[in-house]
Amino acid sequence: MANIQRNQWQLSRRHALRGMGATLSLPFLEAMRPAFGQGAYSSDPIRMACLFMPNGVRPDKWTPKGKGDKFELSPILSPLEAVKEHLLVISGLSNRPAHHGDGHYFKTASWLTCTTIEETEGSNISSNGISIDQIAAEAIGGDTKLPSMELGIEPIKSGVDRNVKLTRLYGSHISWKKPDVPLPCEINPRSAFDRLFRNRSKDAKNQPPITSDKSVIDIVLDDARSLKRSLGNEDTHKLDQYLESVHEVERRIKKEAQAVGSGQNISPDALKQLDALNKRIKKATRGSSDNELGSMPRLNPTEHARLMMDIMVLAFWTDSTRISTFMFGSAVSNKSFSFLDGVSGAHHSISHHKNNPKQLEQYQKINTWHIEQYAYMLQRMKDLPDGSSTLLDNSMVLFGSGIRDGNVHSPKNIPTILAGGAGGQIKTGRHLDTRNDGSLASLYVGMLKRLGVPTKKIGDARRELRGI
Repeated sequence: MANIQRNQWQLSRRHALRGMGATLSLPFLEAMRPAFGQGAYSSDPIRMACLFMPNGVRPDKWTPKGKGDKFELSPILSPLEAVKEHLLVISGLSNRPAHHGDGHYFKTASWLTCTTIEETEGSNISSNGISIDQIAAEAIGGDTKLPSMELGIEPIKSGVDRNVKLTRLYGSHISWKKPDVPLPCEINPRSAFDRLFRNRSKDAKNQPPITSDKSVIDIVLDDARSLKRSLGNEDTHKLDQYLESVHEVERRIKKEAQAVGSGQNISPDALKQLDALNKRIKKATRGSSDNELGSMPRLNPTEHARLMMDIMVLAFWTDSTRISTFMFGSAVSNKSFSFLDGVSGAHHSISHHKNNPKQLEQYQKINTWHIEQYAYMLQRMKDLPDGSSTLLDNSMVLFGSGIRDGNVHSPKNIPTILAGGAGGQIKTGRHLDTRNDGSLASLYVGMLKRLGVPTKKIGDARRELRGI
């Protein structure tokens, strides 16, 4: 760093701002740098986020032109132009253990496990594996406030899909703590924010976070002012930037609060399935899930997604967690995308385009919307300083889907992008073409390795993907 701020004292990396009912972990400050350290901060943590998009992509508008660093982003990927140098677009990957069975559920539930799920119509589900986020959380999650965060924007789907004779529960989960214990997504921005920044009741460890009408910034303001008196100009500016970022997310959540409702119309049989599953989840996670049945925010779809992503970014920036997953939707998601200009209808229905030009155009617009949200998150991470570089430089942000083309449920050459440098361990700014012979699991072996979590085998892979 050209202008390193020297301090007469060192602040702990675990230091947090505190007040009655709130705790805000801090981003990396120069005051946390070892007094006699040389060069880059030696303990810049690596973070990993896995973002899942349902229903595949329009294949002829996805793949970039050219290979290596001489590539052009495709029409769908064009929103990523500003962060192109931070991308590794990977073509030709396949999740081989998930090739048989239904085109959606087998591919969604096993997206991060690379295993073959058990076929069932009830709550006795099994992925036959542990997802890579939870492998990482088990290994390094003890170093942070939260071992992992599971976020999304659609509630859990229940009941049975009679077309394929499978429980819809498989379509709502990509994170698996144990083979029979999926971790549900928190979809309410307020609950996710409170879990990150507000304190839980000491007398009720298994209760949801305490909520308050008082801003968390106001709660910790005295502590922040006290800390500023010991900080240099650079750290003071960074602390102000952080507090404003938290406050901005909180303001947006309050603005949308009146639009938030809860509950779903669930049949008695489906409720029994969920109840049985939730009992297993509570037992395995000791009641840590705040959204077992899922609350149903009725927010603007774009703002909803971006709020959740901003919360994820804040969690990474403050090192409150290093592992997170995010689901844009469940398998066979029929979310309406009529809020987009030129789109009239629901996601899953439009993905079955039958090569109809009008439906293909709408399918492409839905895909592009997803990429726009991904680009939003990456830009936010690129703009945030982290140790000796940026938050994006010190992260791996995976984006993908379990199938290639929603019209034919193709499981080969599935859309996959890995952004971020993992602290200089990944060579980005490239299109890596595996010539349709790459294993998705081998990519995961490499990602875990860069988190400092070596593994002997993931799915069908024992070695990392060549070229990453």
